Amino acid sequence: MIIDSTQYNGMCACGRKHKMETVLSVVGCGCLREFDRYASQLEIHGCRTAVYDENTYRATADRHPTADHEIVLSPVNLHADEHGVDLLLEKLPEDTDILIAMGSGTVHDIVRYCAYQKGLTFISCPTAASVDGFCSSVAAMTWHGCKKTLTAVAPKMVIADIDVIKNAPIRLARSGFGDMIGKYVALTDWKIASHLTGEFYCNRIADMTADATRQVLESANGIAAAEDEAYTKLMYGLLLSGLAMQMMGNSRPASGAEHHISHLIEMHPESLGVHSDALHGEKVGVGTLLAIREYQAICQDTSVTFRDYVPYSADQIVSVFDKAMAADIIAENEKDAADGITAERLRDCLDEIRREILAMPDADSLGDVYQALGVKSTLEDIGVSPEILPALLDNSPMVRNRLTFMRLRKCIVK
Repeated sequence: MIIDSTQYNGMCACGRKHKMETVLSVVGCGCLREFDRYASQLEIHGCRTAVYDENTYRATADRHPTADHEIVLSPVNLHADEHGVDLLLEKLPEDTDILIAMGSGTVHDIVRYCAYQKGLTFISCPTAASVDGFCSSVAAMTWHGCKKTLTAVAPKMVIADIDVIKNAPIRLARSGFGDMIGKYVALTDWKIASHLTGEFYCNRIADMTADATRQVLESANGIAAAEDEAYTKLMYGLLLSGLAMQMMGNSRPASGAEHHISHLIEMHPESLGVHSDALHGEKVGVGTLLAIREYQAICQDTSVTFRDYVPYSADQIVSVFDKAMAADIIAENEKDAADGITAERLRDCLDEIRREILAMPDADSLGDVYQALGVKSTLEDIGVSPEILPALLDNSPMVRNRLTFMRLRKCIVK
């Protein structure tokens, strides 16, 4: 499967001109062996440095792309954070022109951020269908303990070899499935924000993301059976989500309340006593079910009433996050995305809001699919006490200043 990203370039019916950094994505069995041919086709020339961790180095041993330098990182305590970035920069040869990421999410975020910092061409070679960020132009980093989306660089080329990806631990594909299914919430949050505030919304971006998400959901049984076609659709969906973020210029089409729940857990603030060693997509998958259940319960309550939105205060933020993180979170929420939304505006848009939310798959039906594929579906599954659920729902919107229906729960009169 070839994705020619140039088809998304140019003026769109949304009124914006989209520009893609990724030119070509190849998804198929054995395509890593054709790396040089595709690189030549795109006229990618210069000194290459391929970056692996020890696991991905072994997993691709019979198909390593030609490179002038190879860096193999230890996967032990390797995270997408300032320490991972410093580790790679220390090892990076000065003559590098092209950085090749050979791995899953952590390796990719570290490499893409370093490529951005050094002004290098970036090439993505996913070794697992674990996350949706392979084509993204941002890096999801934990920076000094705070979850941030940092400016990075999108890959010029993606080579996703299904032979390698299908043989990765099934847990990684389950994680990618959870990350992808989260788009149901992300797209709903985006559409609701558009109804309420006129926030920019592109039907083309939304439709391509929604279509890819549906294909992934329909491929669940095939993923469980390790079918090439199902893995191809999963990988295609994950790549397309990243391309949608490129078109948008940010993560709006791919990240909403479900990701904010995941990010809050990943930041493990001491006040909440929450910690999880689950993969990012596993936490997003659980966050998706939690958000859908909460959203649909609100919509089905015919007695719900609203009040004007009140932004998060510094005191509220400090009560949740420690001093170091609180300063960043306060700055993030300085111009609250929901500020100015009134009870009257919510009442006026209630029919549209309900329509968007009730169009999402039912959480119980999704949960059945999760169970059949072995995807983590509850807080207990990711090592988090269910008693912390109210705190997760209340406080997760703080981590990203983005208008979501979860943030608007503050307007509900209880």
